[in-house]
Amino acid sequence: MVARIIRCATAALLFSFALGVSAQAQNGPITLASTTSTENSGLLGAILPQFTAETGIPVRVVAVGTGAALNIGRQGDADILLVHARSDEDAFVTAGYGAYRRDVMFNDFVIVGPRDDPANISGMQDASRALTRMAETGSTFVSRGDDSGTHKAELRLWAETDIDPQSASGGWYKESGSGMGATLNTAAGLGAYTLTDRGTWLSFRNRGDMEILLEGDPPLFNPYGVLLVNPKRHPHIRADDAEKLVTWLTSSTGQAAIAAFRVDGQQLFFPNAE
Repeated sequence: MVARIIRCATAALLFSFALGVSAQAQNGPITLASTTSTENSGLLGAILPQFTAETGIPVRVVAVGTGAALNIGRQGDADILLVHARSDEDAFVTAGYGAYRRDVMFNDFVIVGPRDDPANISGMQDASRALTRMAETGSTFVSRGDDSGTHKAELRLWAETDIDPQSASGGWYKESGSGMGATLNTAAGLGAYTLTDRGTWLSFRNRGDMEILLEGDPPLFNPYGVLLVNPKRHPHIRADDAEKLVTWLTSSTGQAAIAAFRVDGQQLFFPNAE
């Protein structure tokens, strides 16, 4: 009888422990694969704790380029994505990797470079024409070269020219293969031009003599979307909790948090959820 009681107590304890482990697993963090711009700018560090405080759901951020974030989503290694390459995002959903996409916010890209501006692009309104002038003058340009949303935007601008920058790779055209912060550091060290999202630029502290030389061209518009990884393709993802983050980001509360985030008094991202 005593042995039976011990066995029952042990079984109850093990069952209780298993329930506790299961509850901890369910209460663990969801994984958000996002861009280096949202991380480097400080946005995610500012708004995600607000979401966690309201819902009790912690969020683990994997900050990579948009191309890498989409690959992580394809493999089912993230629950939710926050990225900025619209055509690739739509293709991700069309291929069945994403359940849906929602608009979240936007900012813009700018071309920055040394104050002495050797390619003389300051004041120009056409970003592709500015790139052409850099090529014509052999002025150093640092590309991210990492399949990020910023890199994709840069390649779209080059596509409007008659120039293949890859033919000058290692010469005046250099590829960092790094995130936006590291690429800006490289450009600052080389006295070079680069394309950056405005949010990362405003939070970048190692500018040296670099400044914004071109902005406002419509192709520099930079929208961000949130995508839920498709649970039908990857049943293990935390779809319910991830959908709560989608809902929060696109709600009036989340949109207000995005709008309120500032660096040196300047708004970095502008909410545009429908």
